Amino acid sequence: MQNEKLEERIININGLKTFIRIKGQGETLLILHGWGASSRSWEEVQDLLSKNFRVICLDLPGFGKSDPPPYAWDVENYAQFIFALLRELKLKQFYLLGHSFGGAVALKLALIQPDKVKRLILVNAAIVRKPKTILKKILSFFAGIISLFNFLPGYQFFRGSFYRLVLRKTDYLKTAGVMRQTFTKVISENLQPYCSKINIPTLIIWGEQDKITPLKDGILINKLIPNSRIITIKKTEHAPNLSHPEELARIIKENLSK
Repeated sequence: MQNEKLEERIININGLKTFIRIKGQGETLLILHGWGASSRSWEEVQDLLSKNFRVICLDLPGFGKSDPPPYAWDVENYAQFIFALLRELKLKQFYLLGHSFGGAVALKLALIQPDKVKRLILVNAAIVRKPKTILKKILSFFAGIISLFNFLPGYQFFRGSFYRLVLRKTDYLKTAGVMRQTFTKVISENLQPYCSKINIPTLIIWGEQDKITPLKDGILINKLIPNSRIITIKKTEHAPNLSHPEELARIIKENLSK
C-alpha cells in the first residue's frame, strides 16, 4: 500500500507555537503523548494507523517543538488548550487516545465535552494519584533540607542520587522553570473520582509489567468507568508505543472497527 501523505507544521494556539503531525485519511484519531515525550514517540504507531485513520499527533505545550505554557498549568489547562486546538482544526468528532500524562488530559477532555469524543482510549494512563504516605512526606521534607546545601561541591550529584534512589522521581529533575512547577501541579491531581462520570465507550490498554503506572491502576480504572474494557500487553512496561508499536496499533484498529 502506498504511504499516506505526511503533514508537519507549526500552528498558533492561544499565542503558543504548537507542532502538529498529521497523516492518513478517514475518521480522525487524536493522540496525546506522555510527560517528557513528544509526537515523535508515536511516529511508528501513527504510521501504522494512518492506513485506516487520519491520525493527528502534537507536541503538547512545554514538550518537543511546542512553546512552554506561560505559567504553571494543571491538567485542566492542558484540556482547555486541546479544545482551542480542536477549534483551530475544525474537529467536530474524533477518537481520542491519551498515554500516561496524556491519558489524564484525555480523561478531562472527555469529561468536559463528551459529545466530541467518539471513543476514548487510555494507554497506561496516569489518572490514579495516591496521597503521600508518612514515609514519603518525611523523605520530601529531607529533600527540602538537602536543597539548602546547593552551594556545596557535589550537590547536584548527591541530589540527583537522592531523587532517583530514594524518592524514585527523575521526571522532576529533568524539568526546570515553569515546567517543573507544572509537573508538581500535574502529579498532585488525582482524577480517579472522575472515572465513574465517563459515559463514552472506553478502551483501556496497559503494559502488564508497568512500574510507573502499575497494572492495578488500569484494573481500577476499568472498574470505575462504566462502559469500558481493558486489554493488557504481555512483557510490556510503561510505553507500548515504543516497545510494541505493531501490537498496540493492531489492538486499536481491531477495537475501533467494532
